[in-house]
Amino acid sequence: MMEDEFFTFREYMKKNKSLLSPSAEDYMEMIYRLSNKTGFIRVNDLAAALNVQPSSVTKMIQKLANLNLIKYEKYGVIILRSKGVKIGKYLLKRHDLIEEFLKLLNISDDILEETEKIEHTISTNVLYGMIDLINFFNKYPELMEKFNRYRDVKNKS
Repeated sequence: MMEDEFFTFREYMKKNKSLLSPSAEDYMEMIYRLSNKTGFIRVNDLAAALNVQPSSVTKMIQKLANLNLIKYEKYGVIILRSKGVKIGKYLLKRHDLIEEFLKLLNISDDILEETEKIEHTISTNVLYGMIDLINFFNKYPELMEKFNRYRDVKNKS
């Protein structure tokens, strides 16, 4: 695909040959988040955290186990394997960075929903750009204040 050609969203997403689907990413992120302290999680806990049925969790964890990202035996606990830990850690970090970026922009309405929408489509380059901007405004808070004043004035007119 040439860089100056336009394609549909679907075609752009086909270029992204990610190991995991957006749904699988959500599962991996939540498994990492919830098993961080104990080292494991149960199917019912994961189902409750993701607001899905336990049968849906079972289907997904079988797929993740086949990818060698988790260890799971029927009616047992879910344990992240080393590759799964790395992926889960990255996904949680990505989620937190996008949420921090949206907070930087004073986006408060449906921030979780907006974060979820963005996190599955964002490229690594854009993510690094967000990190740079967050770090820049943290280093120069006076510029963040100017930016906020600019937005206040703009929004009032």
